[in-house]
Formats: sequence, C-alpha cells, structure tokens
Amino acid sequence: MNRTNATPSTGGLRRSLASLARLVRVPNLFTAPPDVILGAVLVSGGRPSVPLSSLAGVALASVLLYAAGTTLNDYVDADEDAQFRPERPIPSGDVSRTRARNLGVALLCAGVVVAAAAGGPTAGVVAVVLGSFIALYDGALKGTPLGFAAMGGCRGANVALGMAVVAGAPSSLSAPTWVYVVPVVVALYIAGVTYMAERETGAGDSGAVLVGMAGVGLAVGSVVAAGSAVGVDSTDSATVVVAGGLLVWFAAWTGRDLLTAYADPRPGTIGPAVGTCVLALVVLNAAVAGLLSPAWGVVAAAFVAPAVGLSSAFDVS
Repeated sequence: MNRTNATPSTGGLRRSLASLARLVRVPNLFTAPPDVILGAVLVSGGRPSVPLSSLAGVALASVLLYAAGTTLNDYVDADEDAQFRPERPIPSGDVSRTRARNLGVALLCAGVVVAAAAGGPTAGVVAVVLGSFIALYDGALKGTPLGFAAMGGCRGANVALGMAVVAGAPSSLSAPTWVYVVPVVVALYIAGVTYMAERETGAGDSGAVLVGMAGVGLAVGSVVAAGSAVGVDSTDSATVVVAGGLLVWFAAWTGRDLLTAYADPRPGTIGPAVGTCVLALVVLNAAVAGLLSPAWGVVAAAFVAPAVGLSSAFDVS
C-alpha cells in the first residue's frame, strides 16, 4: 500500500519540477554565467583578481535574474502562448499564472540581493539595472519596437555584472577602451536574435533572419578586431587554438541554422535558429575570454555542455 501511495506523489513532484524547469528555460540558465566570466576576465586583463567565491556568487545571481526574466515573460505572454504555444507551462495548466508572477518577482529580488552580497555595492547597482531591463522587456516595452533592444540590454548588463565584480581592483583601472565595447556587441547580437524570435510565430520573414545573421557577423568581426587589439599572432599558440577554434565553432554552429531558416523561413526553422543563437552565446563569450586567458576561455566554454544537453529535453526559445 505504501508503494501505491508513494507513486502518485513522486510522479506529481517530477511533473512539477519539470514544469518549473520549462518555465525558467533551464538550458538557457547555463548561458548566464559565461557572461559574468567574460566581464570579469575583460576588466582583469586575464585572470579575475577577486576571490572565486565572489565570482561564483555573482554568476549565481545572473542565473536567478535570467530565470526571473523567462518566468515573467511567460506570465506576460500567457494569452499569446495559449494560442500559439499551448504546451507551455501556464496555458497547459501545469503552472498557474499567479504562481509564475510571484516566482518571477521573487527570483528578480533574490538575484539583486545575491549580486550585492557576493560582488559588493557596484555589482548590486548593476544587478538593479539588469533587473530594470528585464522589467522593461516583460512590461512596458513588450511588443513594442524597442522590446528587442531591451533584451539586448539585459545581456549587455549581464556582462557588465561580471565587470562590476572586479570594479574596485587596480587592474580594472588600466583596461583598454575596446574592453568596454564588448558588452555593447553582446547586446546588439542578442537584440538581433530577439528581433528574429519575435517574428517566429508570424508569416515567414527572411528579413528577420537577415537581422540575426547581421548580429552573428558583427560578433565575429568584433572578436577578430579584439584579437588585433590584444596583439594575438601565430606565436600565441594556446590563444589561437582556444579563441580561434571557439570563434570558428560559433560561426559554423549559428550559420548552419540561420541559413536553413533564411532558405525556408517558418516557425519550424526560425525557432531552432533562435535556440542555437542563444546557446552559441556561450561559445562567443568563451572566444572573447580566450583572447586574454585561454584557460578561462575553456572554463566559459564548458557551460555549453549542460546547456546543449538539457536543450534536448527542454525548449530554449
């Protein structure tokens, strides 16, 4: 009898956890820490000059903030999802809309608190800015022409969150100008991907796919330019192998799905292209970090394994 009673309870718990994982886009959560790693490596000029516990704490804060954004996104989009994506947690009835709202707000607040506790006041301020971008994207700017820009701002601010962890370190004072352009490039790349995603459910739009392609082109060109600024040459074998290899991977991975979507623009091709571009941000971050520290480039790239692995069971876009 005990076994019979335990089975429904266990099954219900598993379903609840699976629904929450779908709500927060669990594969995507692993794309947030590489943003923070990149920011810290950039400002430090290589090895982050802060305790690993601080870096890990701020990376956790970025995960909480990302989870808040996806949860609030589904809360706001519940009516649209009921029409176009009825399998999602809220329209399917697995998670109530009220519960999603409360969870999203709690995650947003927790992310700011953890960022401030782990990274100090500067990190806390940047986390508030990031939280504001999330609120704008899921609120006032939702469905407006500026919505995709707000999402790009979220990613740029996430890189800045990593920069803020080492804001008080001496090495941060001598960081070259190009370092501070990187969050802007990341923001523009994700803005292009979001623009493409927002047209996923409509009629085929090859123009939107071209915007995504432009974002990839900008990202690749920026990494090459950064390599020139750093002074990478053929004698820097570790840097060339890590940063160069990751950049080729990023371009090939995103290019394959984007070309497929451009040739046949419809939800069935654009959706996977969006998902690939989101996951591939990990590889882009790792390539840039690898220009300054091949070791940290490899660490950042490692996050792609759980992200891609979980994407086979949970949606990314």
